Amino acid sequence: MAPKKASSSSKKSTTKVPANDSSPTISTATSTSTKESFEADLRALAAKARNETFANRARAQARIYLWSATLLTLLALSSVVSQLALSPVYGSIPSARWHAKLLMAACFVGWSSNLFLDRTLPFRPEHLLPVIALWTPAVHFFLGSVSSSLTAAWGPLVTEALTLFPLVGLSAACVATSLDGADLSALPGWLADAAPGLGSYAFFRAAEKVLGGLVQRFVGRSLLTTRTGLEVVLGALYALVAPSKLLLLALPAVLHTALFNTHVPTSTALARLNSGLAETGYVVLDRAESITGYVSVIDSPKEGYRLLRCDHSLLGGEWVKLIGQGRLKGNQVAEPVYSVFAMLEAVRLVKTPEPIVDSEAKALVIGLGVGTTPAALVAHGIDTTVVELDPVVHKFASQYFHLPSNHTAVIEDAVTYTSRQAADEAAPRYDYIIHDVFTGGAEPIALFTYEFLQDLHSLLKPNGVIAINYAGDFALPPPRIVVNTIRSIFPACRIFREHPRDEELFAKSGGDFTNMVIFCTKQAGGKLAFRLPGARDLLNSPSREASLLPRHEVKDADFLAGEAQAGGILRRNETDRLEKWHEVSAAGHWAVMRTVLPDAVWEAW
Repeated sequence: MAPKKASSSSKKSTTKVPANDSSPTISTATSTSTKESFEADLRALAAKARNETFANRARAQARIYLWSATLLTLLALSSVVSQLALSPVYGSIPSARWHAKLLMAACFVGWSSNLFLDRTLPFRPEHLLPVIALWTPAVHFFLGSVSSSLTAAWGPLVTEALTLFPLVGLSAACVATSLDGADLSALPGWLADAAPGLGSYAFFRAAEKVLGGLVQRFVGRSLLTTRTGLEVVLGALYALVAPSKLLLLALPAVLHTALFNTHVPTSTALARLNSGLAETGYVVLDRAESITGYVSVIDSPKEGYRLLRCDHSLLGGEWVKLIGQGRLKGNQVAEPVYSVFAMLEAVRLVKTPEPIVDSEAKALVIGLGVGTTPAALVAHGIDTTVVELDPVVHKFASQYFHLPSNHTAVIEDAVTYTSRQAADEAAPRYDYIIHDVFTGGAEPIALFTYEFLQDLHSLLKPNGVIAINYAGDFALPPPRIVVNTIRSIFPACRIFREHPRDEELFAKSGGDFTNMVIFCTKQAGGKLAFRLPGARDLLNSPSREASLLPRHEVKDADFLAGEAQAGGILRRNETDRLEKWHEVSAAGHWAVMRTVLPDAVWEAW
């Protein structure tokens, strides 16, 4: 202890230097303190050197990349779920119109403002992410209820601007800040500057593609994989990643989702939804989320019909009030709400070189809807196979509509199925093929390509007949392109539309959206002709009496788009020829659907 005391006492004494000595006055205490500080610095540097091993540096870098990858993965899932949540109210195509542009803008704003946010916000930016994510279901709910005012043109943009944009911007800023600590010294200077941004965007897009495929595959299989369920899961994941006291700000949104959001797929929420729909005269009997969209069964007790909905489109309907009533008692088929579905059955009326006997015939139906056409084919005694992509559509058609059980159901993608069957010489060939696929204002393009139709040609017997239902706007090029493609494969065709053109509406809107049916055979030469229907063909059905025999034939002049715009045929690698028109046709379809059912029915999904 003596040395310490001596040292202590020496701090009070100094050594004086003569005034004429040019050397400065040096304190003994200062000299000792400097020595101790120097030794302390040496010890600190030695400790730092010991800690800065390769393993420690690798762990620090791994934390940076893991944190960034976590935020980007959550963001990719948010992007996918945002589009899913918009599709029941706006349809998938209008929902996607601004999506990519909004993502790019938000990424740019967030990435370039990370330093500003770090200096300006009184809290860490990532602490806002769970708040935004947990508010998203409530914002979707409230803005969806005013979609008629927002319209399909602006509703998706406004909704994602208030939900996805801030989430993307903040996430990009947080990732940029995190990657500032990444060691990129091994890269050239220009590449080291660009690598964080380019790498982050590439990782995000890859994660978006992978997660989009997974969500598409598993959507609706449990409460947590529904649209609202996934939004809640995202909010919870963000809260785990960036917990803070700011989560209290999300409490009202969480309570709304738990207690009042009718999009939650529970029996309580469905009862609340129907209570709100009571004044409109509609009831949602059942609903489910599946691989093709939000599917529901809508009943109108007052009017007496039932419809099958998929996202913002209708797959078909039946007049349930007529079942078992008066002359219809004991009928094998229900009355369709839309006459075009009865017109498809006219495939049996087309004259063929050799008459086709119903009891010996085979039919292939691509696309089920509510099962109107397959039910009629089965009623005629025809061995019928139905190819339907969505298992929920098949389930609801069987449970709530009058699809008979004595048919063969193939729950599979039609392109894959027909390609496999066409290549198999031992597979069945069909006397009748019905091609009836459409949803959301746009055709599933893969099912109208030359290659797919060629497979159907291979599956059709030489004496057979095919009927193809196509919904589109005659003022746009797609209908003519599709018809050109069909005629390039089937030599004899005639086209009929559901109703004549509404000239007044056409003059006002410039659009001519309608359903048409193209009837074709393999027989070259001669004009396709129909026999008159008999009592057996009509199945004791007033709808079929009015609509079974096609009446409103389409001529080449009815296709209003110029030949230069719509020339040629559609091949598998040229689908962009139709895709570029989807925004226009889908917007028109959205407007038509809003006149078919009240806004509240579309909004309260």
